[in-house]
Amino acid sequence: MTTSTPGVVRRCLQSGLIACITWGATSAQELARHQVTGMVVSTDAARRTMLVSHDAVEGVMGPMAMSFEVRDAAELAGLTPGAAVTFTLVRTDRGVHAEAITVVPYDSVELDPMVARRLKLLESLMGAPRPAPLAVGASVPDFTLTDQTGTPVSLSQLRGQVIVLNFVYTSCALTQFCFRVTNHFASIARRFEDRLGKDLTLLTVTFDPARDTVEVLRGYASQWNAAPGKWRFLTGDVEAVRRVCDQFGVSYFADEGLMNHSLRTAVIDRSGTLAARIEGNEYSAAQLGDLVEDVLRR
Repeated sequence: MTTSTPGVVRRCLQSGLIACITWGATSAQELARHQVTGMVVSTDAARRTMLVSHDAVEGVMGPMAMSFEVRDAAELAGLTPGAAVTFTLVRTDRGVHAEAITVVPYDSVELDPMVARRLKLLESLMGAPRPAPLAVGASVPDFTLTDQTGTPVSLSQLRGQVIVLNFVYTSCALTQFCFRVTNHFASIARRFEDRLGKDLTLLTVTFDPARDTVEVLRGYASQWNAAPGKWRFLTGDVEAVRRVCDQFGVSYFADEGLMNHSLRTAVIDRSGTLAARIEGNEYSAAQLGDLVEDVLRR
């Protein structure tokens, strides 16, 4: 997916670093190199730029959303919104550019090697192979689940809004997983308070519908001060929930009263297209917010 998003950049000038201009000369004198980690917000192959919500670069700049130029557009190939990346920021006497861009696969610290193997074995024994998760840029099939007020919610009825979607179960005992991604949604709700329920809706789907009934989700939503109709916690029958989880590549199974599971967060644009997919829990609320802001501005 390629998108031109110059207006999203929060700051493009700090500590003498300019990352939103074009550098013509190739014989510039190199001054410094810095390692950067962050999340891809969008790319623009024609302009050879990528917008990244990045972590602080020690001694250079704080965390922010910034557009970086690359010398070779091929370096942007395969980058999709929501991908975690590392790259080298090269500073010269004529400007800066990014190179050596590497996508960082999510390595869950929740699943130890034995549990991860059990999850893969379980999936292989489930009969028919699970469908491949939706790719960024694909149209998201409609689904209907029930929210914390007992109201049926279909994805199609939210067409025209940006949808941010994640998956949790309310009994999760590990605060760095379901609690963390739910807390990120609470941050998004605060950051975009004036847009919730208008052109932005948050959806949190449980993958434990046997225990996460409408009543349980109502209490859970209340703990997070989730406004009905704006941040909706969804449940349904087991097969309906499984189909939605499969669409986004969420794996889970019960284990001694708890759930071993993967983590996925998705952003769906106003046309119902999957605009971004985030794997894991190692992104920040600010990075998710920058991604949502970009999709809202398109």
